[in-house]
Amino acid sequence: MYWRPGCVFCLRLRLILRWHRLSVHQVNIWADPDAAAFVRSVAGGNETVPTVVIDGKPIINPAPTQVVAALRAG
Repeated sequence: MYWRPGCVFCLRLRLILRWHRLSVHQVNIWADPDAAAFVRSVAGGNETVPTVVIDGKPIINPAPTQVVAALRAG
């Protein structure tokens, strides 16, 4: 999960994942220039977060239910 501080959508997703006791690898795009470049490459040049990679496919600002379902599916 690519995120950045101050992003309310990221906070919401992180809290929901914690509520469901699910963990994901989290990368702060403000602390990792390569991660920021990746997000820009898949989000039309924007640093739109959260961006989550599910089954190899990047999804920009996914619904938390989509992420939870994907993680539970394995």
